[in-house]
Amino acid sequence: MELRQLEYFVAVAEEQNFTRAAGQVHISQSGVSAQIRRLERELGADLFDRSSRTVTLTTAGRSALEHARAALAAAGAVTQAVGEVTGLLQGRLTVGMVIGCTLTPLFDALAAFHQAHPAVDLALLEESSDRLLDGVRAGTVDVALVGTATAAPDGMDALPLISERLVAAVPPEHPLAKQPRVALRDLMAHPIVCMPPGTGLRAVFDQACTAQDLHPAIGLQASAPDALADLAARGLGVAVLSSSMAAGQHSRLTARPLDDVDTPALLALVWRSTAHNPAVRTFVRHSRQAFGDSDAAQR
Repeated sequence: MELRQLEYFVAVAEEQNFTRAAGQVHISQSGVSAQIRRLERELGADLFDRSSRTVTLTTAGRSALEHARAALAAAGAVTQAVGEVTGLLQGRLTVGMVIGCTLTPLFDALAAFHQAHPAVDLALLEESSDRLLDGVRAGTVDVALVGTATAAPDGMDALPLISERLVAAVPPEHPLAKQPRVALRDLMAHPIVCMPPGTGLRAVFDQACTAQDLHPAIGLQASAPDALADLAARGLGVAVLSSSMAAGQHSRLTARPLDDVDTPALLALVWRSTAHNPAVRTFVRHSRQAFGDSDAAQR
């Protein structure tokens, strides 16, 4: 039995799909399948029911899953203990990045970390915030840059990097552009273009609407801020953006802060409070420095 087999087993169990699991561990689907088969032969039992498109755990697989996770955590603890003694970081660090949010300081942090610790293999994964948070909780993602409505999601440590108000962005001729102040209720008479569920900005918007018992008409959704701006500029709806997302669109859109939405949209680096990978906190230090140097953190 090898640790990599346990890693592949856990990945398939969490993804419920061999192809997605292969992408997560960065080898071919056939490689994952072959190693799982070897593990099953060694254990003398099938770990997965492969009779449908969704792969599910058998009774034997369910009984093995927590032990496999514990073995991987123990191996990570060994790496941490040795790293603390030798001062050398090794292993792998999987960094998540929310779709549509490209920040230069994050890439600066990755570059600085790689230069300081070349023995650590880096992987960068782009996903929605909710899937990244699930990955961090499950241990398949070590640290992730996510949009969130809370400073620190349950069971995680967090480094808030950007905190911004929500704005309504509309063409200059739109009725809302002529109002000196805009409240959330003012948006209800218009179609809304917004980020999809699972993003931090959408979570803030949905929570604010629920608190006021408002039911917005979400007409169109897109993950990229530029796409939302394009849709709004063409008169297809009021774009709900953060202030920095709207800042680059001033030539074609007028942004009005939503006066009665006090909860900011946060962009934060998150990791498990119980993370055993010593590279995590080292990368967080590099990120703190990179975002601090860029004056982006804590805006």
